[in-house]
Order: sequence, then structure tokens, then C-alpha cells
Amino acid sequence: MQQTSIEGSTLSRAASPGILSLFEAVSPSMKAVEAVVRELAHSSVPVLLLGERGTGKRTIAQRIHRASDPQHEFLDITCAGLSPQELEPGKYNRGITLYLDEIGDLTPACQERLLEMLSQQTGNGSDVHVICGSCRNLEAEVRAGRFREDLYYRLSGVCLRIPPLRQRQDDVPQLINYFLAKYSVAFQRSIPPLSTETRQLFQDHTWPGNLVELEVVARAIVAVGDETVAMGGLRSMISRASNGNGKISLKDAARAASREAEKELILKVLTRTRWNRRRAAQELQISYKALLYKLKQIGYDEYGAM
Repeated sequence: MQQTSIEGSTLSRAASPGILSLFEAVSPSMKAVEAVVRELAHSSVPVLLLGERGTGKRTIAQRIHRASDPQHEFLDITCAGLSPQELEPGKYNRGITLYLDEIGDLTPACQERLLEMLSQQTGNGSDVHVICGSCRNLEAEVRAGRFREDLYYRLSGVCLRIPPLRQRQDDVPQLINYFLAKYSVAFQRSIPPLSTETRQLFQDHTWPGNLVELEVVARAIVAVGDETVAMGGLRSMISRASNGNGKISLKDAARAASREAEKELILKVLTRTRWNRRRAAQELQISYKALLYKLKQIGYDEYGAM
């Protein structure tokens, strides 16, 4: 089967549009991917999406689905822990799009059942449209004997390689604007303005967590409502990652933003209550003991009146 390569158990029915559902890329690498997505309209050929975690493979699958036939159902299945029964031939209605996330996690029994399902496709446009995503090198998995070669060639009729964010830096300014707007609606808040320094930091960062990491940062900025506060902990973390090995934990980034936001809020309330800790605890809707603990954490336990 000819392959096209472009560089660049949980089941969710009727999945909502993923991140970037309304975003159009400006980087050449993603424009190439989007061009292929448009070409796949009204096609039921299997598609294999390869890319690092957080690059938006699920979103690309949803865009392919909407370009093909948005009236039919989109099923999102996580392959880890999937049972062979979930891949029984005839289990799914014809015409649906079946997205199999992290296809490399399929057990040998599930691989055999999926191959059987694909072998029974008629190719007349009414079949189940199978789209798979993987962060693994499936060719290496085939060579190692962990993934069936015949299944790999069945799935990779069209192989789209989704570029990591560090290879599409031209998209970062538009992406951060998109995520800020998204969470301003979600949190019903205005979009905080970003300084030139912060935007340059975003542009220079390698984003090892890809779109997911960028979204976490944008969400923290909107949630706090103040760039200076939200970026207090994140700025040093991002700078270290950019100047070091490029690695950053999304959990650590979220915790850093949360700690900075919490500290700023506590200090603002204490200032308003003239450092009356009991009144501040009431305003913060936490116990007095909890406030004392938090003050000790941020080094202000010796300040204020009861």
C-alpha cells in the first residue's frame, strides 16, 4: 500500500472539538499538514498521525472527521487497556470516525482484532473511518516485533507527521492569543495584556510539553488575571528550561502558577484587612489554621494580628 508521509479502556462518544479547532496555522510545517487534511475530505482511507505527546494529534483527527463527514459520530478510544471485544467487526456503525489514541499500546490480541475489522472494510465510503495516533516510532515497534507489520501498513495509508511546537515557532503568537481568548470566555474574564518580555519568552522557549504546556500557561494567566503574578513562578522555570536541557514538567508549571496566584491573593487580602489574619481567613473562606499554615509556607507567619 502506498504511503504518504508529511513531516511536519476509555471511549468518548461525540467528542467535543479539541484545542485549536478554530486555529489556522501560519508555519510552513503545519500548513503542509492542514493541506493534507483538506485533501482527505470525503475519504475513508486510514490515517496514521505520528507526533510527540501534546502536539494535537486528537485535534487533527477531529478536523479530518469534520472535513470528511461531520454529520456522523466521532468516537475517541484510548488504546491502553482496551479489550479485543471493543474492536469486534461490526460493533460500530458504518460511516463513523474511530480515533484510536496511542495505537502502539494495543495488545497483540487487540492488534489481531483490529486487523480483522480493517480486512472486512468494503471501501465503498460507508465503512468505519479509522484514524490512529501514536507518539511511538511504529516502524521501530514493527522491527522489535511488538507491532504487527501487516497492521502497520493497513493503518498508514496516509501517514501525517505532526511537528512539535519547537519546529513551528511561527505559530506561538497566534496560539497564545487563541488560548487566552479561549479561557477568557471559559472564566468570563477579560484577556490580560502580555508584556513584550513575556511574549519574547514564549517565542524563545522550546515548549517540550508542546501545545498542552502552552495551554497550561495561558490558562494560569487568565485564571490569575495578572501576567506579573501568574508568570512569577513560571518565568524562572521556563527560562531554566530554555537555557538548560529544555525539559519542564507540566505539573510543576501548574503548581508554580497556583502558588504564585495564591500568595498574591493572600497578601492582597491581608493588606485590605490591615493584616488582621482572622478577618483575612474569613474573606478567603478558609479556616484560620489553614491561613496560618499558608503564611508559614510563604514566610509571613510572624506578621499580622489575630
